[in-house]
Amino acid sequence: MDGKGDANRSLRVGVIGAGVMGSNHARVLAGLPQTTLVGVVDPLLAHRTRVTELTGCRAFESVHDLIAAGIDAVTIAAPTHLHHEIALAAIAHGIHVLVEKPIASSVEEGEAIVTAARRAGVTLMVGHVERFNPAVAAIKQAISGEDILSIAITRVGPFPPRMSNVGVVIDLAVHDIDLIRWFTESDIVEVQPQLSSAVAEREDIALLQFRTASGVLAHINTNWLTPFKARNVTVATRDKYVMGDLLTRQVTECFGFKPDGSYSMRHLPVGHDEPLRAELIAFLAAVRSDGVPAVTGDQGVASLEIAIRCLEMPARPAVAASRKGPLRVAG
Repeated sequence: MDGKGDANRSLRVGVIGAGVMGSNHARVLAGLPQTTLVGVVDPLLAHRTRVTELTGCRAFESVHDLIAAGIDAVTIAAPTHLHHEIALAAIAHGIHVLVEKPIASSVEEGEAIVTAARRAGVTLMVGHVERFNPAVAAIKQAISGEDILSIAITRVGPFPPRMSNVGVVIDLAVHDIDLIRWFTESDIVEVQPQLSSAVAEREDIALLQFRTASGVLAHINTNWLTPFKARNVTVATRDKYVMGDLLTRQVTECFGFKPDGSYSMRHLPVGHDEPLRAELIAFLAAVRSDGVPAVTGDQGVASLEIAIRCLEMPARPAVAASRKGPLRVAG
């Protein structure tokens, strides 16, 4: 594409999917400088009408109509099972792609998208938007260079009315799998999942334990059974304990541990950026500079692979439950 490396060049961008997330993509893109929102695609008339009223842009019924209108880049906020087909169609036309998390329904589909983008020489970024939460950025900065020991993440809330055919692991925990890999800059090598379907058809409670190649122990607690949303991260390092609330965006650091049990505490400065806006700006900057995107396709596939491993690992029966006959007491 002409003009690669021009940080100020104008880009023609489209959005595929005009549900809740896609409408937000369109809203943000419509307000960015040096960016023209060409149009939004959605098969549902109600969605097309809403996004047109929201942004004033054109609405298309099919992906091919949007591509024919001429675009440099596209963001894909369609249902996950459509990511593979849509991304490959865009890449085949030399269009740069940001695809919402998870990158695809399977590791194989995700890898196919990555391979196609690499061969076509287009930018591919995965929308793990939580990385752009200012509280997450503050935590990442606070633990930079530290010897991380453990990470605990809680991401809970009520059952989402818009949920389709996935459970909490793919919908919620994949965010935190990505954060664990990003915080530790290490791969996850051990997975110990505990899943339950208490109310929903698919798993609606997940307690996930991990060990990274660097030796960090990590834990994710996620469910759709909590009447309110909570998003909390704690990171223990050898010299610090960092606590972050991703909703209120408060980050606190404990440090200076003394033998008598005393320590110091401080609140860390946290920015006010809208995460989605920061993410889309980062994507378009990578397109303009032909640079490496903030969340690569390979990273998106790696997080999906761990999430799927959590779903596929067979539950092991407890030893006591598998014994036959009465328990004998020695003595």
